[in-house]
Amino acid sequence: MTGTRFKPPGPLGYGGAPLGNMFAAVDEATARGALEAAWAGGIRYFDTAPHYGSGLSEHRFGEVLRDRPREEFVLSTKVGRLLRPDAARPENPPFVHGLPFRVTLDYSYDGTLRSIEDSLQRLGLDRIDIAFIHDIAEDALGARWTTVFDEAMAGAARALIRLREEGVIRGWGLGVNRVEACERALAMSDPDVFLLAGRYSLLNTPALGSLFPACAGRGVHVVIGGPYNSGLLAGGRHYEYAEAPPEMVAKRDRMAAIAATHGTDLRAAALQFCAAHPVVAAVIPGAKSAGRVQENLALMAQPVPAGFWQSLQAEGLLPAGAPTP
Repeated sequence: MTGTRFKPPGPLGYGGAPLGNMFAAVDEATARGALEAAWAGGIRYFDTAPHYGSGLSEHRFGEVLRDRPREEFVLSTKVGRLLRPDAARPENPPFVHGLPFRVTLDYSYDGTLRSIEDSLQRLGLDRIDIAFIHDIAEDALGARWTTVFDEAMAGAARALIRLREEGVIRGWGLGVNRVEACERALAMSDPDVFLLAGRYSLLNTPALGSLFPACAGRGVHVVIGGPYNSGLLAGGRHYEYAEAPPEMVAKRDRMAAIAATHGTDLRAAALQFCAAHPVVAAVIPGAKSAGRVQENLALMAQPVPAGFWQSLQAEGLLPAGAPTP
């Protein structure tokens, strides 16, 4: 690919998993209020997926965004899962009370084209901007992940490259929780942008090693999901979608104590740290309510003193080479 790769706007975007009823149900008025608060606060990048509530998140995004000027926002969704009507469908964890569709994995060429068409129907929009191939990494697929990955590169990636060349989408990449999948995609194909969750945060920085330099060399952008590491950095007890291990709780608690001595909010530092790396286009924390959206907007704008970052690096809590705001 030649020319400038498409870049979603930042620094703050909106991650759509919570509006698929992740872990707990969200009523329609609250979901709409959260999206409207994001728009009112100036957020113009929105990410969703068929997986989130078996289509529920896409429906909710479309209900709000189709009333906005289409050229004023960027929307990404994902491919790799097809939804088929089934009243007896099994649960689709971690989502609850989703729509009545059975979710099946499909990373084929034809399945990818079908997935895009289905998403447009659920959204009620005439186009999306970015398509991410969803969850083709070891955490989702286990030991067979490289086999499925190679199938996706031969199927889904080829379909998305065609759609990009035809101008149907503006960019494509992976939406994953593992660095290794992104590095493999760079070696095998021509992605524009990655959505990487939980692998570049105050607590966990494996993307800093070889992935981010490789992205910089190719002009590939990165969207950071999970900037609070499943809520641990926001004061919760979960990390990687499960109960946080004691060592991570201890690390978080030490960072919070340092933040307190510098009069700063650890949540603000968590968001701003993710956004500070040059390859990062946007950070997309999830939010289930208007209040949480407004809180994230305020945290992204809150000053964080230089001494806080210096203290983290001095104690070895943050790699010395990590860019800071």
